[in-house]
Amino acid sequence: MSTWLQFLVMGLVWGASFLFMKVSLTGVSFGQIAWSRVLLGALTLGLIVAVTRPRVSAVDGAPGPVLPREPVVWVHFLVVSFTTCVIPYLCFAWAEQYVSSSLASIYNATTPIMTALMATLAFRVERLGFSRWVGVGIGIVGVLVVIGPWQYQALTGSLAGQLACLVATACYGFTFGYQRKFLSQRPIAPATFAFLSIGMSGVVMLALTPWLALGPVELDWQVVASLAALGVLGTGLAYIWNINVLRAWGPTGTSTVTYVTPVVGVALGVLLLGERFSWHEPLGALLVLLGILLTQGRLRLPRRTGSRRRG
Repeated sequence: MSTWLQFLVMGLVWGASFLFMKVSLTGVSFGQIAWSRVLLGALTLGLIVAVTRPRVSAVDGAPGPVLPREPVVWVHFLVVSFTTCVIPYLCFAWAEQYVSSSLASIYNATTPIMTALMATLAFRVERLGFSRWVGVGIGIVGVLVVIGPWQYQALTGSLAGQLACLVATACYGFTFGYQRKFLSQRPIAPATFAFLSIGMSGVVMLALTPWLALGPVELDWQVVASLAALGVLGTGLAYIWNINVLRAWGPTGTSTVTYVTPVVGVALGVLLLGERFSWHEPLGALLVLLGILLTQGRLRLPRRTGSRRRG
């Protein structure tokens, strides 16, 4: 597929994933959703790697191994597995028991802001200028407006669900910072990189099977189709598309998928599930979007220029 088509399909699939989770909750538990999508994604990517056997050539031109041989690399991917899939997938699936799929997709859009905070403060792999720090601040204000703290006098299911969404995006931000510091410079093929991230998450999920996967289920074609779409498309093929777009456009261009996913998620939630908004939620979403534009450097605040007096 062309790069543009992969980008659009990726945005559609990731935007629709919040609808798929909401539908899946009608037949399975939140833990079974996370468990199923990770294992289906790992199997999909594992099959792609097994068939294509991607390699990165060494300096002398000799093809490298399909899978990395250094033990420390596997340890890094084990760390990443928790923040790439295990924790955020469980958080989003649990949260959608209490919040709408539209609202969850809006919170997912805070990922670039979380990434900027993690990359700057935790891992120190980036430095933000004044405009970008203003963007982070506006994004945080936007999140507070979406939550609407004036509505809550105690911790309710809705408030806890929204906080769980923020925990998930904080995990995504941690993942990007960690990968940039410890994994990005290693000679690992893109498909292998995606497989190791999701595959190690699958190993963790298998270890958690007694607590997550075992339990009653009520399957119909909608639940099965939603789980398959979450796993094969959203956690499998979409990661390959993301890598292809990243190689063609670079990180800044690829990050614009953040603008597509909440639009798709909100549209599907409203049109197919009849979800509605309070006045403050779209207002907060606009502030989050403005914060993202500033944080990513797509908008810049005007610089003050001192005037010179000519003699």
